[in-house]
Amino acid sequence: MTSTTGNKGRFGNQFIRNLAVSLIAEKYNLNVDYYNKDLFNRLGINLFSGINTYNNIQSLTDNNYFTIYNCDNLNYDLNPNDAYFQTKEFTNFLYNHLHKDIIKSNIIEKNPFNKRYNKNNDLFIHIRLTDADIWNPGITYYINAIKNINFDNLSISTDEPTHNIITLLLQLYPTARVFCFDEIHTFQFASTCKHIILSHGSFSACIGYLSFFSNIYYPEYELDKIWYGDMFSIDNWIKLKVN
Repeated sequence: MTSTTGNKGRFGNQFIRNLAVSLIAEKYNLNVDYYNKDLFNRLGINLFSGINTYNNIQSLTDNNYFTIYNCDNLNYDLNPNDAYFQTKEFTNFLYNHLHKDIIKSNIIEKNPFNKRYNKNNDLFIHIRLTDADIWNPGITYYINAIKNINFDNLSISTDEPTHNIITLLLQLYPTARVFCFDEIHTFQFASTCKHIILSHGSFSACIGYLSFFSNIYYPEYELDKIWYGDMFSIDNWIKLKVN
């Protein structure tokens, strides 16, 4: 049986991996057991599971994803759990899927903050720290980004609220609010804000994928110097210099 696990990465990685499998499962009526499926239901994302199971299993990877997706006939189960699907080709494919009218409508309907869509001029910043602190774009990136955005209210989400970057931003913007929502409510609230400044990593990227009416900003990066793939090269997203 095809299944996904939570062993390789946190929720952002699981989000991309589960949807990568779901898109193939829907095309070939594949039976899948998804890790954290209930969280996707909260988002209004229905991960597909059909009836077909097989005795053979094939690894699903970044390199063979579209070969398998476009094959004439799928006659094996999949093991997707050693891959992250963070290529530009796949994440653009995923982004376009999430922005289909019926998918987007389901996500909006499930969002408890949906009355905020297109009715605010708020700025949301996601700041990834903890184990990824060494790759963070730094305080200058956030300050310069904020200075170039006209906004009413500022919200900050982070996995390390006592970090000096957060402390400095709160000194500069004392009316800012630091949110301590769970993953789902973070996605849902952030996606309703008019302006969003992203950090590095898959969780930040997924906030952007689910933000249907927002201006999205992200830090420039060199692929050979980061730990993730080319997940932010989305049309209409605004790339900002780090220094």
